[in-house]
Amino acid sequence: MTEQDRIRAFVALEMPSSIREIIRREQRAMKAELPGARWTRPEGQHLTLRFLGEAPRDRLRALTEEISTSIAGMPAITVRLSGAGFFPSPKRPRVAWVGGRADGGAELAAAVDAAAVAAGFPAERRSWSLHLTQARLDRPWPRRAVEAYLEWGRGLEFEPFTCREVVLFSSRLGPGGAVYTPLERFPLAC
Repeated sequence: MTEQDRIRAFVALEMPSSIREIIRREQRAMKAELPGARWTRPEGQHLTLRFLGEAPRDRLRALTEEISTSIAGMPAITVRLSGAGFFPSPKRPRVAWVGGRADGGAELAAAVDAAAVAAGFPAERRSWSLHLTQARLDRPWPRRAVEAYLEWGRGLEFEPFTCREVVLFSSRLGPGGAVYTPLERFPLAC
C-alpha cells in the first residue's frame, strides 16, 4: 500500500467562525504573557470526537457508511466552552486546553467510536473529554505560568453554539502546521 492509499484522518465537530475569532483574540493576549509553546491556529480548531490516524482509503469509505448508520437520528449538540486545563495534569503540563461541556457529546463520541470499530479501527481506550487544544508545550511551563493560564480559564465563558453535523476530516501535516480538509459531513437531527 502506497502513501497515497492512506489518509491521516479524524472525526470532529466544527467551531463557528465567531468562536474562532474570540479564541484568536484571547490567544494573542495569552501568548504575550506566557512562556513559549506551539499555539494552535484558531482556524484549525475543532472538537475531536475520534482520532483515526493513518487509514487506508477503503477503510474510510467503510467508516462513512458506519457513521451514517450509527448517528442516524442523534440530535444536534449544544456546546458551552468554559474553563481551561492541562493534559496530563497541571503538575505535568504538556497540552493547554479550553474545556466545557456538550450535552449528548459523550453519546455522540461513543456512536462514532462504535462506527470506527465496525469499520476496522481499534476501539478508543479513553473516554471522550470535550477539550479544545490551545497549545502544545515543548517544555513544561513554570508553576506561575500554569496558574496564570488556569486563572485566565476561570473567567472564560463563550456563548453556547450548536453543532448540527459531524465531519470526517483529513489532516495533512505541513511546515506551517496541519491543514484540515472536510471529506464527508454527517447531519445531526435538528
